[in-house]
Amino acid sequence: MRLTIVGSGTAAPEPDRACSGYFVEHDDTRLLLDCGPGVVHHLARFELPWQALDHVFITHFHNDHTGDLPMLLFARKWGGGPPRTAPLHLWGPRGLRNRLRAMEAAFGDHVADPGFPLVIRELAPGDEVAVGGVVVRTEKTVHTEESVCFRLETPGASLGYTGDTGPSDTVATFMDGVDLLVAECSVPDEVEMDTHLTPRGLADLARAARPGRLVVTHVYPQLDRRDVLGRIRDAGWVGDTVRATDGAAHAVDGTPPPA
Repeated sequence: MRLTIVGSGTAAPEPDRACSGYFVEHDDTRLLLDCGPGVVHHLARFELPWQALDHVFITHFHNDHTGDLPMLLFARKWGGGPPRTAPLHLWGPRGLRNRLRAMEAAFGDHVADPGFPLVIRELAPGDEVAVGGVVVRTEKTVHTEESVCFRLETPGASLGYTGDTGPSDTVATFMDGVDLLVAECSVPDEVEMDTHLTPRGLADLARAARPGRLVVTHVYPQLDRRDVLGRIRDAGWVGDTVRATDGAAHAVDGTPPPA
């Protein structure tokens, strides 16, 4: 698998970060995890094959994770390029169909009829689906009533994406041993909350999950200015850790996680 960080930002506007979006490629399968504002143009900026996208997986319905979904469909219908006949599969938690109906009412009929078939499926925690050569599993997160996280597996690699979550033993167990974990770390420990991770909360999760590499994302500016990686290290996680950067690509392989 190959992961490209399309958008690593938050609800706070920043000049160099779009909102949440993560592009995954494996063999002929191309999928996007979340589709927040700015992601569609960043797909083009980073020369990713957005017109050939097969699947979009949504973790929850906050605007910074879904705001560019109508734009993706609008761009595919009116943005040029060869006509598409293959379906686009939209996956998300309970309520996805209702959310898409609301988007259609707000933005136009291209949301329901972009010129090619849309296949919509709602996922519950514990579901497992195969898309191409990638198996995608879901688990509940502590963020909204419907929010989920994803674990992607191929025969030789595994990738975890927390979406937005607060501290959760369930999420830590679900992500156990992944080769690469993309995890949010939103706010400083001083403003700890139940629905987002802080450096201490992420360090606890990482120590339990033991990922081969930790990619820290969804960091609000008030934490980003305070050496987020140093704070995670000081909280007890000393494994391979990087800050997510829009446009950065990561190979996801089967290298064993640290003992």
